[in-house]
Amino acid sequence: MAAGGRHPGRRPRSRRGTAAVVRGLQEIYAPRSICYGCGPANSRGLRLESRVEGDEVVATWTPAPHHEAFEGMLNGGIIGTILDCHCNWTAAYALMRRAGAGRPPCTVTAEYAIRLLRPTPSGAPVTLRARPIEIEDDRARIEGTLSSGGQVCATCRGLFVAVKPGHPAYHRW
Repeated sequence: MAAGGRHPGRRPRSRRGTAAVVRGLQEIYAPRSICYGCGPANSRGLRLESRVEGDEVVATWTPAPHHEAFEGMLNGGIIGTILDCHCNWTAAYALMRRAGAGRPPCTVTAEYAIRLLRPTPSGAPVTLRARPIEIEDDRARIEGTLSSGGQVCATCRGLFVAVKPGHPAYHRW
């Protein structure tokens, strides 16, 4: 929960009682990040927005034609990038919650593996889902999926580690 007992990213309801708008973890905790996959400050990046939904972190992202490997199909490197970033943010959020902290630690990818299960169509949004499967004080193992049209097209399993002072990524957020 964010300060004031609110869920992270949830804005207060409007006076008319319409549904609240939810911001991505990246915008909340790292608005100046230039990461190609998820940095809100990278105008040429993918600008993935990962949101907390219950026990999972979820994102919907829409490919453009220049993200294709061939006509109509998403490039595997792009799939790897967005799964890596999404799972990394899932780890950072899980570590923050475990520690009871107000901000996530800066985490980096120690290892990850992507399985491309079927071609991913590029003409429609893809949905990313991730959850922690193992959490220690400074690291989290995460599993994630990328789906299109209700079918899982790729999976990710990775280990993400909170960095310490002296590491080049420390306080990059």
